Amino acid sequence: METHSSSFSTLQSYLHALAHTPHRFARRATSVSSSHEELSRVRARSGSDMRKTLRWFDLVGLGIGGMVGAGVFVTTGRATRLYAGPAIVISYAIAGICALLSAFCYTEFAVHMPVAGGAFSYLRITFGEFAAFLTGANLITEYVMSNAAVARGLTSYLGAVMGVSTAKWRFVLPFLPEGFNEIDLVAPAVVLIITLIICYSTRESSVVNMILTALHILFIAFVILMGFWRGDWNNFTHPGNPQNPSGFFPYGASGVFNGAAMVYLSYIGYDAVSTMAEEVRDPVKDIPIGVSGSVIIVTILYCLMAASMSMLLPYDMIDVEAPFSAAFQGRREGWEWVARVIGVGASFGIVTSLLVAMLGQARYMCVIGRSNVVPAWFARVHPQTSTPVNASAFLGIFTAAISLFTDLNVLLNMVSIGTLFVFYMVSNAVIFRRYVVIGTTKPWPTLSFLCLFSLTSIIFTLLWHFAPAGKPKPFVLAACVVIAVSILRVFHCAVPQARMPAFWGVPFMPWLPSVSIFLNIFLLGSLDGPSYARFGFFSGLAVAVYVMYSVHASYDAEIEGSLGQKEESAESEEGSQKV
Repeated sequence: METHSSSFSTLQSYLHALAHTPHRFARRATSVSSSHEELSRVRARSGSDMRKTLRWFDLVGLGIGGMVGAGVFVTTGRATRLYAGPAIVISYAIAGICALLSAFCYTEFAVHMPVAGGAFSYLRITFGEFAAFLTGANLITEYVMSNAAVARGLTSYLGAVMGVSTAKWRFVLPFLPEGFNEIDLVAPAVVLIITLIICYSTRESSVVNMILTALHILFIAFVILMGFWRGDWNNFTHPGNPQNPSGFFPYGASGVFNGAAMVYLSYIGYDAVSTMAEEVRDPVKDIPIGVSGSVIIVTILYCLMAASMSMLLPYDMIDVEAPFSAAFQGRREGWEWVARVIGVGASFGIVTSLLVAMLGQARYMCVIGRSNVVPAWFARVHPQTSTPVNASAFLGIFTAAISLFTDLNVLLNMVSIGTLFVFYMVSNAVIFRRYVVIGTTKPWPTLSFLCLFSLTSIIFTLLWHFAPAGKPKPFVLAACVVIAVSILRVFHCAVPQARMPAFWGVPFMPWLPSVSIFLNIFLLGSLDGPSYARFGFFSGLAVAVYVMYSVHASYDAEIEGSLGQKEESAESEEGSQKV
């Protein structure tokens, strides 16, 4: 039998591999791993195991720390002033329900397959290698960009707390292009310190997060109490300018839902908890409590914060950029000091969200390395620290370098869409996995349902955002809802579930995941055009990397026996060409 040499051993071997890209792509792109393989052979490629040290309260702390960053201090004001008014409380409740539904989908996978790969592993065992790589690459890109943005934001908050202008913390290099010429030394320093912490120990990282999160929640509780104490209940229904719409719902139901789409971004972060599944002592018990519990607690906190802010000022007087700080700065009797207290609390939130996100991004990269679509060097787990040191250090240094010189506005315009896309994919995957067993059941009924339901959701979203207001619009939207419910009902009655979860599963299948699919599409529809352009660019870049490197490395690993074969027998590449 002829031995197979590496596609990267020589230039001639690589050119030969490129010539066979279509065959290799067809073979590897839809190759599906199994949960048993992910838990055994794939995990063994990291060498040492990650130490199981986390309990449910650690996961709750990590979930809260990952979600409650500085975002809530900004998005609340914009969504209240421009969209929902005092009904921002309802917007946060709706967004929290949406987050909880997506969290249920993550939880079912994480309990069934407690590995560090999160969404990448879930999609790899469901839709195959290419779909998993495309979503994983976009997710890591957004993790790095958002972490760099959060680190730059910390400098601004520290400056506000100390009463020092941000310009004094940074210096300008005139020979660099605009947006990349402000050098910030504080941001990369914070990123590198956190990188050292997460490389040292996951348990110690959790302890640091718990301490900072507890302090942050104390500051949030202080803000809530001050708002209810100093606020006025009349502000829930009376605007500052009588000419503006009044009442609890000044912009109607559409304003509430548009506000929910905006504030939903404040919930992003709970998905990082699922990447810690490999380090949880009792996944069946701890993961459902940790993930769902953190989302529920954060929803309650956000609703109380929104109510507190709505009591402090009429909705049309709320500052869009810094609603809580400005609300107290505008009051008399020397309450300006509260604004600095809010700045301190936001700083703690920034550090905890950065810590949890960097834990998550390293574990995503580690498991992607295990699958051989990126160099296996990223998959190594250090035998002494039991952490993915290589992935943590590489991404930490990369994030620090970006935060050193890239402007905050440039970074913020690159985040959000990839995360929502991954949430959408995981919701689809949990339905597909329940109703399809490869080799036993036909996938087409389930795939047809997912495509039709997604298409109906897209049409509803486009009509909601772009159809002109008038009498026909509500009827057309209602027709879309009826069609979507009918499709869902037919699928539920006609297609039986092929498998039931052994430990924990999403209830009311397929209704709840389908609602999650719809809500994620609706939220994706609220993003602007440039976001989609950037998503297309990074997706194209990911496809290029997969075609030029990943598919060949994955094919080599399969031929060498380190990856599972497809169910059909493998034909040699040369043989397939002799036709």
